[in-house]
Amino acid sequence: MSQPAHNSRYVRRVVLPSGRAIEVVYFDGRQATTAPPRTGDPRQKTGLHVCPACEKTLVHPIRWEEASESDWRVHLRCPNCEWQTEGIYDQPTMDRFDEQLDAGTEALVRDLRRLTQANMEEEAERFRAALASDAILPMDF
Repeated sequence: MSQPAHNSRYVRRVVLPSGRAIEVVYFDGRQATTAPPRTGDPRQKTGLHVCPACEKTLVHPIRWEEASESDWRVHLRCPNCEWQTEGIYDQPTMDRFDEQLDAGTEALVRDLRRLTQANMEEEAERFRAALASDAILPMDF
């Protein structure tokens, strides 16, 4: 049994800024709406991760949604100076931004591991010194 034309659908694969891919299904033969005009943000060339107010590379997305078939509406925030903006950016710009976010996440994880290691080494050294000087008693446990 064939379905009437008004029940047709259009499926489009969308890659989110996080890298996760989803399929969006449009019903009634309607595709995504036409793109609203993009913001003329000069940071699309320098990188969305750079704050125009304080020039720190800490800008991150607070929320994002699909604006059209090839554009994203993104709300950005800088945690250093609390600068915020919302704009519409094309997929290549968002791909570059996602790469910067991934690199930032990797740097944070590396720093966390180094800090954890340094803290553990310091704690172990204090414990070793306490054992060596007979400063640990049974009642400490």
